[in-house]
Amino acid sequence: MSVYRSRHALRGPLTQDRIAALALPLTRRWWRGYQVDEVDALLHRLAFELQRRTRERDEMRAENQRIKGALRAWQSEQRRCQPS
Repeated sequence: MSVYRSRHALRGPLTQDRIAALALPLTRRWWRGYQVDEVDALLHRLAFELQRRTRERDEMRAENQRIKGALRAWQSEQRRCQPS
C-alpha cells in the first residue's frame, strides 16, 4: 500500500477539526476564487483518506466477524464437552 503525498495537501491524518480550520489559498487579486491546483490536491487527498478509512473499516468488520464466529464455535464445542 502506498501513501498519498502531495506538496499541496495537509500532512498527517485528516481530522474533522483540521478540515474545518483549513484555509485554501485564494487566486491572484484580479481573479476570484481558489487556486484550482490547491483545491484539486485537497480533493485527491480527501478521496484517498476516505478510501483508506473505508478499507480499514471493512477489514475490521471482517476480522470482527471472524472472531465472533470462532468464539461461537468454541462455545458450542465447550457445551458439547461438558458432562450432562
